[in-house]
Amino acid sequence: MGRADWASALVVIVIWGLNFVVMKWGLATLSPLLLCALRFVAASVPLLLFVRPPRSVGWGLLAAYGLVQGVGQFGLLFTGMKLGMPAGMASVVLQTQAFITMLLAALLMGEQPQRWQWLGLGIAIGGLGLIGAAHGDGAAGMTLLGFVFTVGAAAMWAASNLLTRVAARQGPYEPVSFIVWTSVFPVLPLALLALWVDGAESVQRQLQGIGWRELGAVAYLAVLSTLLGYGLWTRLLQRYAASTVAPLSLLVPVIGLLSAMLLLGERPTVVQWLGTAAVLLGMAINQFGGLWARRRR
Repeated sequence: MGRADWASALVVIVIWGLNFVVMKWGLATLSPLLLCALRFVAASVPLLLFVRPPRSVGWGLLAAYGLVQGVGQFGLLFTGMKLGMPAGMASVVLQTQAFITMLLAALLMGEQPQRWQWLGLGIAIGGLGLIGAAHGDGAAGMTLLGFVFTVGAAAMWAASNLLTRVAARQGPYEPVSFIVWTSVFPVLPLALLALWVDGAESVQRQLQGIGWRELGAVAYLAVLSTLLGYGLWTRLLQRYAASTVAPLSLLVPVIGLLSAMLLLGERPTVVQWLGTAAVLLGMAINQFGGLWARRRR
């Protein structure tokens, strides 16, 4: 990749790594479903008059992706973090979407994983088990329920990855256009869920109490994380092989862990560090196993 593309990749890695700290800041005063709804409102509504829908992608697929990613992935992730999933650990656990994507692609699309991918999956599952087992007051405040919701968010991310592949088969599309129009569909379901779970009075109080910190969190999640982050990442995937771009995502949990330690004071336990190391090792084997196998031959 050229220097400009390396710079774009670095920007995305930092934005997505800090993303989890910003989520925690927003969740300090806003409910998960309301924060999620505001994120997608800000990422879509102001741009609808200026960005045309992607011509090659059908409305059904746009809606499916928006609901799976918006309500599924981020609804579960925000709720899990509100229920006690530390920001640093969330950044690690969410990356297991790569393995869930592999399994779903094998089941639904007939893609056969290689031996090194199965090895990476086994190591990552062991690490995930260590992280999940280290819940409680002594485990950096992580709760089992928060962990389960975050794993569910990773599964929803994997499902949205498959929908992205289906969209790519229908023809090339502009990344920002795809993101803006898919962001429309989660708004109403998330708003209704927020009213149902939190109650109308609570939602009204939260909206009336929004200050600069809440507005900053929503702006970061909508503009930087969603529009800029996914836009740049999709452009990189369109210009380079996935084997070149995808391994860079290994740096996201590194930034996530460090930023959570520095800005939130999180301190993972020894067991959580061991689990994190296993998950990252499994991801590295999954990403680089093919290269290592070719060099051995």
